[in-house]
Amino acid sequence: MPPADDPAGPVPGEHTPASESRSGSVHRTLAILEAVASRGGATAKEIAYNTGLPLPTVYRLARELIDSDYLVHIRQDNRFELGYKLHQLAVSLHEQIGVPRPVQAEVAALRRQLDLAAYFAIHRGSEIVVVYTSDGPNCPRLNDIKFGFHEAPHATALGKIFLADRHPARPQYATIARTGVAWERGEWQAGSSCAAAAVRGPSGALIGSVAVSGPDARIGRARVVVEGALRATAVRVARFYTANGSEACLHAPGRPTGGCPKCVTTG
Repeated sequence: MPPADDPAGPVPGEHTPASESRSGSVHRTLAILEAVASRGGATAKEIAYNTGLPLPTVYRLARELIDSDYLVHIRQDNRFELGYKLHQLAVSLHEQIGVPRPVQAEVAALRRQLDLAAYFAIHRGSEIVVVYTSDGPNCPRLNDIKFGFHEAPHATALGKIFLADRHPARPQYATIARTGVAWERGEWQAGSSCAAAAVRGPSGALIGSVAVSGPDARIGRARVVVEGALRATAVRVARFYTANGSEACLHAPGRPTGGCPKCVTTG
């Protein structure tokens, strides 16, 4: 008889409700992948506990993920682990939005100069997406602001740069559009402030933005210094993209991808 967590074995009560929507199935499948990833591997019962999914559903979707190489089943441990196809997806993503080493170096230098957490975000389609961060014990990043973050643009300085580019005539964004610098104070995280500067290509198109964050008291007292450092860093980052093919290394959708020697895995 197969082990309890063997996806090849019978699954008591297994059925697919007629009312289960396609979007619901996708959501459940992704929840299983996230549960396995967050634990570094998990049994079916652990997945069910962490996702709230019925055990028969976990078995059914896990089997489908194994068949597609998105999960593997470690039989001797009765555990599921991430499959090899996910690596292909990760490589493709980083080819599209990989951060060139010189840009990483600029963001890290900004952190060291101001002793504040530093960020680089790119304009990707209809979003502004964080693709690189540089922080440390004395300058931790804002909560949840990490690689791939793209939520709540109205509440972050990075997002306000993007919104000001989209709506420069709106009163709340007019100053940002004119100066190229945005601030937020406690809107995303109480007690912390963030400032960002626009990075633009030679045509004036928005490439992205660089930003720093820190405690209100520390960053507020150094507003002039912070804005000067942000603007200088934004100019150097923009100069890099201009000198290397005008945003070619951003690998935005529709641009060639793959094999770029300047791009590496983001942090």
